Formats: sequence, structure tokens, C-alpha cells
Amino acid sequence: MSFAKKDALRKLEQEIQDYWESEKIFEEDAPTDGRIGNVDEKYFATFPFPYMNGRLHLGHTFTVSKAEFSVGYERLRGKKCLYPFGFHCTGMPIKASSDKLKRELEQYGCPPQFPEQTEKIIIEQETVSAGEGPQFKKKSKVLAKEGGLNSQWEIMQSMGISDTDIPQFTESEHWLRYFPDFCKKDLQSIGLKVDWRRSFLTTDVNPYFDSFVRWQFHKLKENDRIQFGKRYTIYSPKDGQPCMDHDRSSGEGVGCQEYTLIKMRVKDPYPPSLSRISGKPVYLVAATLRPETMYGQTNCWIAPEISYLVFRTVKQGDEILISTKRAARNMCYQGFTHREGEIESLFEVKGIDLLGVGLSAPLTHHDVIYTLPMLTIKENKGTGVVTSVPSDAPDDFAALRDIKNKPDLRNKYGITEDMVIPYDPIPIINVPELGDLSAVTACDKFKVKSQNDKDKLELAKDMTYKLGFRDGVLKVGGYKSKKVSEVKKIIKDKLIAEKSAFAYQEPEKQVISRSGDECVVALCDQWYLNYAEPQWKAQVTTCFNQLNTYSQEASNNFTNSIDTLHEHACSRSYGLGTKLPWDEQYLIESLSDSTIYMAYYTVAHLLQGDVYGSTPGSLLIRPDELSDEMWDYIFHLDKPYPGGCRISKEKLDVMRREFSFWYPVDLRVSGKDLIPNHLTYYLFNHVSVWPDKQAHKSMWPRAVRANGHILLNNEKMSKHTGNFMTLLEGVERFSADGMRLALASAGDTLEDANFIIEMANAGLLKLHTHLEWMKEFLTYNETLRIGDYNFVDKIFIAKINSCLQIIEQQYEKMLYCEVTKYSLHELLTCRDKYKEQSQIYGGMHRDLVERFINIQTVVFSPICPHICERIWQMTGNKGSVLHARWPDLISFESGSSQHSWLSAGEYLADTVHKMRVKMKALTETKLKKNGIKTMPNFCEIFIAEKYPPWQIQIERGVWDMNKKSMPFVQRLKEKVMEEGSISCLESKINFNQMDILSLANEYICYALDLDKLWVKDVSTAPDKVQQECEPLNPFITFHYTSPSPILNIYFKNPQPCTGYFSEYICIVQDDPIEHVIARLRRRLNISRDLGITLIRYTDPITQSRNIPLPGTDYMNNPLYTILSQNTVFIIQPDQLLVRDNRSTQSAGRDLIYLIH
Repeated sequence: MSFAKKDALRKLEQEIQDYWESEKIFEEDAPTDGRIGNVDEKYFATFPFPYMNGRLHLGHTFTVSKAEFSVGYERLRGKKCLYPFGFHCTGMPIKASSDKLKRELEQYGCPPQFPEQTEKIIIEQETVSAGEGPQFKKKSKVLAKEGGLNSQWEIMQSMGISDTDIPQFTESEHWLRYFPDFCKKDLQSIGLKVDWRRSFLTTDVNPYFDSFVRWQFHKLKENDRIQFGKRYTIYSPKDGQPCMDHDRSSGEGVGCQEYTLIKMRVKDPYPPSLSRISGKPVYLVAATLRPETMYGQTNCWIAPEISYLVFRTVKQGDEILISTKRAARNMCYQGFTHREGEIESLFEVKGIDLLGVGLSAPLTHHDVIYTLPMLTIKENKGTGVVTSVPSDAPDDFAALRDIKNKPDLRNKYGITEDMVIPYDPIPIINVPELGDLSAVTACDKFKVKSQNDKDKLELAKDMTYKLGFRDGVLKVGGYKSKKVSEVKKIIKDKLIAEKSAFAYQEPEKQVISRSGDECVVALCDQWYLNYAEPQWKAQVTTCFNQLNTYSQEASNNFTNSIDTLHEHACSRSYGLGTKLPWDEQYLIESLSDSTIYMAYYTVAHLLQGDVYGSTPGSLLIRPDELSDEMWDYIFHLDKPYPGGCRISKEKLDVMRREFSFWYPVDLRVSGKDLIPNHLTYYLFNHVSVWPDKQAHKSMWPRAVRANGHILLNNEKMSKHTGNFMTLLEGVERFSADGMRLALASAGDTLEDANFIIEMANAGLLKLHTHLEWMKEFLTYNETLRIGDYNFVDKIFIAKINSCLQIIEQQYEKMLYCEVTKYSLHELLTCRDKYKEQSQIYGGMHRDLVERFINIQTVVFSPICPHICERIWQMTGNKGSVLHARWPDLISFESGSSQHSWLSAGEYLADTVHKMRVKMKALTETKLKKNGIKTMPNFCEIFIAEKYPPWQIQIERGVWDMNKKSMPFVQRLKEKVMEEGSISCLESKINFNQMDILSLANEYICYALDLDKLWVKDVSTAPDKVQQECEPLNPFITFHYTSPSPILNIYFKNPQPCTGYFSEYICIVQDDPIEHVIARLRRRLNISRDLGITLIRYTDPITQSRNIPLPGTDYMNNPLYTILSQNTVFIIQPDQLLVRDNRSTQSAGRDLIYLIH
């Protein structure tokens, strides 16, 4: 890839960005007349403010681009557009990172001397400077070490920060001062349409935003949305507080999994491994999701190789429990032990030493069941103890059957027959489709042979569990004849009340906090948002039903999230943020202060003089003057001016005017991973703070556009592997517009998109070529044709209009891959095709090309605004292209329609394609037969206006099965499926096929290098051709010899020094003069910019041997006659006749041609 081309675009982009900044193009204010903004005149788009602990990367940029392109489009619709951008610093990550760095420097010195790590791989890569200034240095390789970048020092180095600057990051506030500036510069480098006046920083460092968040939480508490109490939550023991999604280095979106812990008491006498225990009951505890199946317990599974922890619990009295260490760690934060977080461990025991132990289990009719070995138990899920119900659990049935049938396996683990053989599956639940032993039936159905048939067991489990819950009916116990779905929770609660089970929760999957701690589920005293409250959910559902999510998949994800959302801990004791107004020992966590801050964007520039809020804004309001009553007045249009307010009503009215115009948010863009948390919380908080309409409009969000993650060259981005790209690296490598084009082309669905470097390079080159074409065009546009439009112009107009309509539709759907396809690739392809076709007919039309350039530039400007701005300026337009309006369709003259010319153009292109394919096949056949590659010179095309009779009969149901009819029946079926009507053979052609191909005759001959093309009605063709020719599917026949009379004529050129010589050219019977000139032009490769005049000898018999002299005046010389544009050539034996409107004359065997 040429660096010169990229550098030229980068220089252009910087000039354009400087122009935009000087003109303040992206700064927008509400109208001063105080009107309420409606959907037709304003557009307010936002992106979740990124976290300020590093540079923005490709993933950020991909999501940002969705809002960026949308804002660009809405500007073209004539709307005032607001796109603000803030910087998020709330939460643990910055504080955890700064503290970690501080510990490293204290422990290992500065710079730290870490213990040596094993280098796993060395990945060489081309790198680009990560930023400006001396603190950013180029790296030549990435070291991927065992476990990745483990130290904070290494992480800071990987960001390009120098060793001398890193120690400053031990202070949290330095992060807040450092990264926002780079974030802004990086986004400006890509030409983002952001009103930077409205940018701000979160946390109490910014007193203005701090006041806003405190007001928000007062509103939530007033509405009884915030409560206090013990709730299960993901918790970091190391950090001593709940660990919400944004506090996690892995496990984002993971919630709490609720289990029932079944207590299975070890029967006396205790085995030797437990003999040191006396006087206290000992229980193996098994985590289950199906307490209703405990009636069918036949044994308990233990993993022989796992180490189990024996520990004391006080949950239901002084008891001893046995589980994995991991499960015990969770339990000690859920009230199982004397002190929270402390396990009263007695000793550890290997699983193999717990096998063959007799147990007393609740609900089962067996007095004793035994522990048996299962090798597939996982230590990272549940308690490591699994209760066995082979009647309704396929895994249990397969494992029990294996151990019954394998004496050697029993002997290996000391299991006697009496512990296994008497225990058969117990019928406890009837499932209509599977009977009383659903697991047995499912295993038979899927042919499960052993517990190692994992794939088949998954299918069996899926069927058994779904049908069992949905349709299962209990056959035993106190709830006999009741549906499982009705009594599941009742049985669980009864077991817990009878002290036969515990309630227990653990993370659904592993969660690691930003501090590197593996999280647990804890039962905490906490302030929480009660998202489970039914009335609140009902309001959110109403809001969601009005929300545009742009895809059914996103809609389904929202629905599921709203339905399953429960309490959310909104406070923490560690990190950065705003203090909870009524309990200042806690901070408001990062997912809770980021739900309605979009409202703050509307007034931020009036309050703050900088992003930190360290100086007042244009209204000169001090932080100490802010109050909840002031915020109420601004954001609730029905509130009166608050008495005793220290800020004048005039100033508050300015802020209220901004809010009332811009709100609600018209678009929120985000990654799909934020649907279960941030985006759903965003809806909940809006309907709580603004429950009713204000000034006749709702303040609820109007649209949310979620996207998938982005891959880099088909692989997940990772700093550890070197497959990573920051925003700035992308801009420096591909230019701003090249980067934007690649992002637009990467993907639009919730599936992961793909940024391909090779395509980004190709896009950059295409942009540069497009700009160079524009420069070239401006050098010769004055020489282009003017006047009426011809048929090539009209086809081009139809294509432009069609693309324009499609582009508009795709912009509305936010499908930017399709926008790029049509606004760049398709339109430029149409332009090049038009240039190719029009050169046969006098060249391109000046007004039409200029109109095309303006249309393409405007509709493409949201994607690549820099290059479009330059083209807009080059073509003499005033102002910025960003102030342009969406173009109107190009109108047709009376009697023409876009649809007919579009169809005609497609028909012409399709016919030429079919001719190429047929010509290639014919040529290859000749090559194989004769060993010589020869091209046919003549072609006949037969046109049909209606279908042949035998096809119409088939449509009516009368037909014989044969080789000819079957392919047509298949095509007929496809047409019916496409058009939805059996009458699809009715002629619906909106143009004249004969006229189009006749008009394009010269172009087709030029494109296929034919000497002659005849376009004929099928009625003149042989019967075989008539039977095969259909409307829109002409019958094409090539010839190596002309089917009409032909005569080779000697064409002389008397002009000296032209490079054009005499040549024999064939003339076919009834050739019009334009066909002969076109043939001469092709054979002698005469430029389309040159004209050709044909001249005959007045007396061809006596004068044809004379060579015309240079400088001869052919117009006034009686020896020569210039052939008119109406001339038609007639072939007679050994001579050529020419006929025009006046007479028919002999032309002999020689003609003269002049180039001018």
C-alpha cells in the first residue's frame, strides 16, 4: 500500500478537520424561541461514555461509528443534531489499578524488578506510534507471557507510557487528568461530529455532575426504587464489596445461580476418614436445581480425586458439612459460618475415602443410599457432591447402569454389590411423552450406551429437563398429581423449613474482579435498586414496546433481560464516584450513575467551563449554588420556579430550554453485551425519573441500536497475542476515512463483525482513486456533451435514483454495510459503466455527471466526510457538505419512468452477460475441436413479447413430463415463490425489448467485438427458436460467417501523419452508416474523441484508382461526395451501393475516411 496516498489523505483530513473546528460546525444549541423539540427537527444521539483507564481501541470505535453515521444522515434530513461525549471514571478499575501499581513499586522498586517469567511466544508485528509526544514510543514486538501481562507496570508500558511517567499513575486522580485528553484527540482524529463543549468527567471530582447524580438518587429513593437489606450479590472478598459488571476483568454479565443444597446425613458408624468427628451430625451437601426429584434418590456421586473440605456450620444448628473448598468459600459469605468470610475448617478428605459411605437422604423411600464414584464431576461448579436420581436424570441413569454392569469398576473403589444392585430407577414423575421413567426413555431414544456418550446425553438431558418441568406430574409424596412447575418452589421451601436443605447461591460462571480476585456470591447488607418490582417492570415494558431496537434478536434479548432482572446493588465502599447522599460511607457504583446522564449533556456546557467542572460555564453558576430543587425545575417542565433558589429564573430557563428541546434521546448505541445491564437499567431509570409525559411528549428513550463485538482479521482482539488495534493506530494506518469505511463495511448485526486489514487497505486505495477521478473530471468537464438525454443517460438516471432510494432505506435501518455498498461501490460502478456505454454515443452528459457527483458526495458524506467535503469544495459548492440536504431524485421527462428505464438497463446488462457466456462456450468448443481460438463476428438476437404456447399450457396444468418441460416447471415454481402468483407468465414488461437492444446495437458490437448484430422479432425465426424464446430471455445465435450478404470494402485515409492507414472493412447488407463507422473505429482503434467522415468517389469506376491529395477540399470538390448520416449500404455482386433520402448511387469497392 502506497504511503504517499495514505499521507495525502491524512493531510487532506487534517485540513478539513481544522475547517470544521474553525466553523464550529458540530456545536448545536436549542432554538431561542423555547419550542419543544420534536422528532422531525432534532436528533440526539449518545454512546456509553468509555472508561478512562486506557486508549480507545477498535471495539470502542466500531460502536461509536454507528452513532456517528446516524448523526451524519440525520443532518442531511435537515435536523439539528446533538452528539455529545463524556468520560467515565466511576467505579473500581482506576482505583484498583493505581493501588496495584503502588504495591508493585513498594515491593519491587521503581522501575520494578519482577521475578523472571517464562516467555511463551514472541510475536513480531508492525507497530505504529500510539500517540503524540515523547512519552509514546514504538514497540517492535509483543511478549506474550504465561498468564499474559500480569503486572500493572507492564500494562502501563503496553499503552506506550514511558517508565518515567508510569509512577504518576499511583494516584487515581492522575488517570482522570491523563486519559480524557487522549480520548478526545483520538476521536477528533477520525472526524467525530461531537459537540465537545458538553463533555464532562464523572465522579465527585466534578462537582456539577456530582450534584446531578445525587439529585438522581434522591429521585429514585423518593419513588421507593432504592431499598436496603440483605441480598445475594456477586462479591469480591479481596475488595470487600459487591463486584458489578464494570468492576470485573472477566465474567461480565454473569449472575447468581440459585441452588438447593440437599443435606444427606452420614449414617453411623462413620467411615475411618471421618472417625475423628464425634458428637455432631455430618452431612454431604449436594447442590441441585431440581428439588422435586429428591423422591427418586438412589445414591450419591463423589469424585474420587477431588479433595473435599470438612467444615463446621451454624446455619441450621451446630453441624458438619462436606463440600469442595470453593463451595465452602461461597457458603461462608452466606451466613453458614460464625463469622462472615471465615471457614471453620476441620480437615480435608479425598473423595476416594468417602466412597461406599451410607447416607440418609430426604424424601427418598430408601432408608440408606451409598456414595458411588463418578469421574466427570467438576470442582468448579456446585459442591462436588451430586445426588443421583436415575429416573429423571440421564447422566445419573447412564452412570448407575455402568457401575451395575462393571464389577471391575466397583472392585476398584471398594463398592459392594449391595450398595448398587438393589437400587433401580424409581418412577416419581410422569411425563406424557416419556412415561414414568423419563431418563430411561430418553437414553433409549438417543441410544446412550454409557456415561461417556456426552453428545447423546446432552440431547437426552435437554429433552428430559424441558418436558419434565413443563409437562411433568408428580406420582408420589404429598404433592401427588400436581404439576412439577406448580410445586417446585413449594417442595424447596418445605425442605429448607424442615432443615433438610439449605438455600445456596454461587456465580453462574467464574467471575474475576479488577483486583484479580475470584468472586463469590455473598448475602450482603446493601443499598440496592429493586428492579424486580412488578409495577416498575410494567412501566418499563410499556416504554420498551415503543422502543426501536432495529433487530428482532436485540428485542428478544431486551425482553429476556427485563423479565429476569432482579435487585441490583447500587453502592460500594471502594473506588471512585459520587457518595450516596443519605449514607456517605458508600459510593454509587458505575452502572448506577450512568443511566440518565444523557440529560446532563443538555446543560453541561452551561454549567461547566471544562470537563472537570473546575471552572463555571457560560452561565457562571457555582457548584455551591446547585440544589435538588434546581434540577427538578430544569428536568421537570411542570415544576414551578423553586422559592429560595440562589440561581436566577432566567438562567434556569436557559437550561430548561436546552433540555426540553433535545430530550428524549433519539438514539443510544452500544455493544450487545450491555443489553442485560446498562441498557436495561437505562430504561428502568428513565421511566422512574420521568414517569409521565411532559409538554405533550415522553422523555423515554426512542431507539437503542446494539451491535456485536468486532474481530480483527477473523480473530478476537487481544493485547496478549498482538492482534490488537487502537483507534489512533487505525487512523494512522488507514486514514480517518479509510478507517470509517472499513468500520462501516465490517458488519451490522448482533453477530460479531470483522475488521479485515486487507479490505481496509483496499478501501483506502479506492477512496484515493475516487478523489483522483474527481480531479481529472474537473479538467475536462467543460468538453462533455450537453443537450437532451439519450437512452444511456436515462438508464444511468434510473440507476442513480434506485441506489438513492436503497441508500435512504438502509440509513433508516442503520445498515451501514449496505449503505457503503450502494453509496460507494454500486454508484461508482454505475458511473464507470455509464462512462463505458456513453463513449459510443457522444460521451457523458455534463449536467448529469455533475448531478451524479453532488448526489454521491452528499449520500456518502456520513461515512467518509473528509473526502466528500473536499469534493464538495472542488465542485464549487458553497458552505460545508455537512450542511447539505438529502438529494431529490432526478426527474424524467414526460412519458418516461424510473422503473421502466431501470428494467431496461438490467435487461441490457443481462443480455450482454448471456452473450458473453455463450460466446465463451462457443469459442472454447472451437478451441477443443480445431486447436484454434476463433471468435464469432456476427450475432442474431430474437426477441419474444409473449411466452410460447407450450409454456402457457404448462401454467394451465396441461403438460407432458420430458427433458424440455421439467426445467421450465422448476423455473415456474421459483417465479411463483418469488412473485406469489400463478399468473407469473403474464407479460409485465414495462419497456420495449426490441427498442432497447436496437438502441444499444453499437454498444453491444463494441463490447463483444462483433462486426454485425441483428435484433429480430421471434416470429421471423425457425420453429425451434420460437419454442425456446421467452420475454426477457432472448434467443442468441452467433455466426462465424454472415447470414446476410457481405462485402469487404477498402477504406483509404489520405491524411498524413495521423497513424491511421488503409484497411479492408466488411459491410453487411442494409448497414446504416453509424454501424460502418463504429466497425471502422473498432478495427483501427480510433479514439472516441475523434470524429469520422466517410466519402465516396462520385465516379467510382474512373476515379477510385486516384489517391486523394492532402489538403483536398472534399466539401466543394465534384470528384468526391460526402456520405450523409442517413446513408444505408446495399450489397450487390461486386459493388457497393449507397442509399440516402434522395437517391441510390454506386460506391464501387473503395471509400475514403477522414479523421477530425
